[in-house]
Parts: sequence; C-alpha cells; structure tokens
Amino acid sequence: MSSVEKHQFQAEIQQLLDIVIHSLYTDKEIFVRELISNAADACEKLRFLQTSGQLTGQSDLPLGITVTTDDTAQTVTIVDTGVGMTHDELVQNLGTIAHSGSKAFLKQLAQRKEGGGDTKADATLIGQFGVGFYSAFMVAREVKVWTRSCQPDQPGWCWTSEGSGSYEIEQVEEQPRGTKVVVYLKPEEKDYAQAFRVEGLIKRYSNFVSFPISLNGAALNTVRAIWSRNKNEIKEEEYEEFYRYIGHDSEKPLMKLHFTADAPLAIQALLFVPPRNFEEVGMARGDMEVHLYCKRVLIQSKAEGLFPEWLRFLKGVVDSEDLPLNISRETMQDSTLMQKLNKVLSSRFIKFLEEQSEKNPETYDKFHEQFSRFLKEGIVTDFTHREALAKLIRYETSALEKGKTTSLADYVKRMGPDQKEIYFILAPNRDSAESSPYYEGMRAQKLEVLFFSDPWDEFVMDHLREFEGKALKSAEKAEIKIDEPQSASEEKLEAGDAEELAKWLKASLGEKVSEVRVSKRLVESPVLVVDSDRFMTSSMRRILKSMNKEPQQAKYDLEINPNHVVVARLNRVRQENQVLAGKVAEQLLDNARAAAGLMEDPRSMVQRMNELLADVMGPKS
Repeated sequence: MSSVEKHQFQAEIQQLLDIVIHSLYTDKEIFVRELISNAADACEKLRFLQTSGQLTGQSDLPLGITVTTDDTAQTVTIVDTGVGMTHDELVQNLGTIAHSGSKAFLKQLAQRKEGGGDTKADATLIGQFGVGFYSAFMVAREVKVWTRSCQPDQPGWCWTSEGSGSYEIEQVEEQPRGTKVVVYLKPEEKDYAQAFRVEGLIKRYSNFVSFPISLNGAALNTVRAIWSRNKNEIKEEEYEEFYRYIGHDSEKPLMKLHFTADAPLAIQALLFVPPRNFEEVGMARGDMEVHLYCKRVLIQSKAEGLFPEWLRFLKGVVDSEDLPLNISRETMQDSTLMQKLNKVLSSRFIKFLEEQSEKNPETYDKFHEQFSRFLKEGIVTDFTHREALAKLIRYETSALEKGKTTSLADYVKRMGPDQKEIYFILAPNRDSAESSPYYEGMRAQKLEVLFFSDPWDEFVMDHLREFEGKALKSAEKAEIKIDEPQSASEEKLEAGDAEELAKWLKASLGEKVSEVRVSKRLVESPVLVVDSDRFMTSSMRRILKSMNKEPQQAKYDLEINPNHVVVARLNRVRQENQVLAGKVAEQLLDNARAAAGLMEDPRSMVQRMNELLADVMGPKS
C-alpha cells in the first residue's frame, strides 16, 4: 500500500486560493464550466500528441468528457480521457496556482518545432490549465483528483484537498488514462448535484466544446461550433439551422458574415443579420445578442462592449484566443483588448456591408429598409466609423425615378464642376418634397436634391456636416439664385416695388417675423419662411420640440416672390385697403408656416380665412 504524501500550500498561494474562492468569480456555477474547459484542454493536448505520432498509453481509449451527478452522495464528477498528469505534473499544476500547465505545454511544442519535430496539428485550441480548477472550492467541502498520465508505464495518482492550506497525494492502482475530478459539495450547495442543474450549465457554457460530453450517460453537446469550421465546407442549411438555434428565430437570416482573422487579433466570428428589425415592430430597445467565446467556451453571453450600440441588431458568436483568461474565463481583464476587438469587428462588418451593397444590391436594399436607423445612429454616435457609415446610407433623389435610391458617393459623382454642396429636403414623402417652395429654385437650376422622409435625417446631416469634401445643406438654408425667373403671370413687381412691399410687410407683421426680403429662388409659390437661426431648420425645431428640448423662441424670415400674382396684387391692395392687405399679409405668413409644418394651432388662421372669404364675396345683398 502506497504512503500518503502531505503538502502545504505556500502562504501566498493559500492567500491567492482564498481570492479565487471568495472574490474572483461572481457566480459559483462557473466551476462547472472551468472544470469542463480543463477537461477539453487535456483532450486537445492528447489529440495533438497522437496526431504528431507520439506514443500514448491506452491509445484505443476514445477522447471525451463524462459528467456524473449523485444527489445522494452530493457529488459532481467530471472525467476526461486526455493527457492526464504524472506525479510531478500533479504537484506542479495543482500545487501552484500561478503556474499554467498549458503554457508549459505550448513552450515544449515551440521547442519541439525548433528541433524539427512534427507540429502540423493545430495547437492553437489548447487552453490554459490554471486557476480555473480552484473555482471548485467555491462549492466544495473537498475535491479529489484521480489522474494517470498518457506517458506509457506511468502509475495513477490521487490528489485530495479541502482547500484549507494543504493537500495530499497518493499512488493508486488501475486508474485509466486521463483525469477524474470529484467535487464533494457543501451542504448548502447540494443543488449542483441535481442533473437538471448541471445540464443547464453545460448547455449554456460548454455546448460547443469539440469533444463529446455526456451527463449521466446521455449525450449533451450535439450542436457543433460551426464558426470554427472552414466556411467552404459548410452548407447553407447548416448556417440557417445554427442561426435559428442561436438567434431564437424561426426564419432565415437576411445576411451572414463568417470570417477568420489572425491579426491584429486571432478571431473566429459568425454574425447574422435578422430578417427584420424587431425594435421597429413595437419591441423595446434590443440587447446585443452576440456571444463571446474563447476556444468554444462561453465567456460572456450577450457580450457588452464587443460591438458599438448601433450594431445591437446583430446575432451570432465571436471566438477569440487572445482573451486574457489566465485568471478567469468569467471577466474580461483587459478593457484595451476589448476596445481593440470592438474596432476590428465593427470595421470588418462595415466592410461586409459595403461589399453586399455592390454584390447583392437587392439584399442590401432590404437590409437598409429594415436597419437604416441603426446606421444613422452610428453616424451620430460613432465618430470612428462616421465616414464609412455615411457611404452606406441611401436616399431617394430628384435625379432618379420614384422608389429608387442613391448613395452620397453616387450623388457626388453626378455633381456639376461648380457645385460645392449636397442638397437635401425633408418632407413627409416625395410628392410633398417636390411641391415644397424650398425645392422650386433647385428644380429651376436643375440641381439634384435628396429627399428625406425620416425626421432624424437632419440630425444625421448635422453630425456628418460634409461628405467627400462637399458640405451637406438643407434646401431651406441653401442660397439659390435663379438668374432669369419665369412667371406664368403677367402681373409682377419691379425691383423697387418689391423692396417697398417687403418693408411694408415687415412693418405690418411686426414681431411675427425677423426680416422680410425679396426671394431669388421662388418660382411658383408666393412666399416661404426660413428660420432666422442659420443653424436651425423648421424640421429640426419640430424634432426638438417633440423631445421637450425646443431652443429659444423661434423667429422666422419671410421671403416674397415678386413674380407671383398674389404678391403683385397685394402691393396694389395695400395702397387701396390697408385692413384687407393686413389680413392677406398675415394669411400669407400662416400659409408659409403651414407649408413648412410649423402651424401648431390653425384656429386663428381659419378664422381669418373665413373673414377673407366674406370680404371676397362682397357685402350682404
């Protein structure tokens, strides 16, 4: 019978063990994930050794992980058929928290490669066998580890500790290759001995481990980590099935992006765009549904910070080997690394959208119809990607037939050599935009105008300010001058008369307007109003008001069209009937405000209109 060796944890090691047990993890259930991850690492190491031609003990023993729960004995047992440990490795790996067995193993592989050994097998999936093991003591009153190294003719060993300062090692007979960890649960943690409890944890955290996992004899991880496979070997049906699984959706995804990167970070990612915008159909603001993995082990569900907020519609997985998980798989220790992941992933997805807009324009149009609000949110909130996102938005335009859209880049390509600004107009729909007084001068000058129907587009333009060196300008604020105005009416005002009428209108309307001037851009409309604040438009003022953030009291400038019959006749009437002319002046102002969407209370306008109708129809007979 072999003797029992007794070992003491060093004082600083015991202190670190206390931190692991009581502070490092915020959720005790993590111990199941950590132990299975270590088991998967051990299997990965053995597979590497076998594929590189090394002799291993019990080579016919298949690789896998077996989990058993016993609610009577109140134990959880996790067994793997991986590399196992020798006596010295047992002391080194489980006696020193700061030591990483996998790091040492990778160092040996590097040395073997330098010596000309065969290292064709993929060693990149080998994890870090370190402090994760000690998470078991969060729920355990005692932990026992039975192990036998894959090295031929090595005996088996049993490691035992209560996590209170010491551990014991004893040689055992008839131990199969690999490692068995038995967690003897504390009475208050006996819930973990229930099969359903452990099953839920395995499916949540370890469902994509590449080795078979069974629980009490039943296979669990039947869904493959599709993102780690070569995309040329994956059928479209498999992508769709995986999307339905991870996206909790019964429909097919609209788009998918499956890519692998080695620099600046090692990343495997599979991202899906859903077929619809769930926020738009009445649901609340969505959460990020991209899950973060390291070597197919879940690190963070719905990982915050992995993508910017405007990409919250994405679903999928990101798997990176570069995560600093030597201390804990639960917490991202390096925020700088997370920011780098964010930048790399966001840039890659934006590039993907650019490619889709060129290669699959019909699909991209469907995407834009559903998710353009998110792109616009990105322009407003994400300075890093603002210019790239600006290339992705689409608008109807006066240069194309109704229903067709254009990019800002294509607009710039169509600009004349003397045009310095990109013009846009906000209206409920295209018909309203084309009948707007602000559009008349643009149309007369044959200038292309973008038609906005989303009230937030002006905020987008305000943040974007310019595109490819061309300033973005609201038609309301554009300084357009028609060289030779055309009028269908023979009644029009000479320049001097028009200026005199403008002065009279300012005096008559008083504080209702800041300024009255003769327009250089009106063709068919008699008047229009412009916000006197050069940075504010009428539509933006409406938006601010809806947000209860209206700026100081609005003041408007009134522009009059000297070539319009109403304006010409007003000039005559003001000399004959000041009362009637005053009513007409106020009505023209209200008409202009109504056309700009600025008429909040039409009661006074309706009353005045009735008075004017009575005047037109003459006195009572």
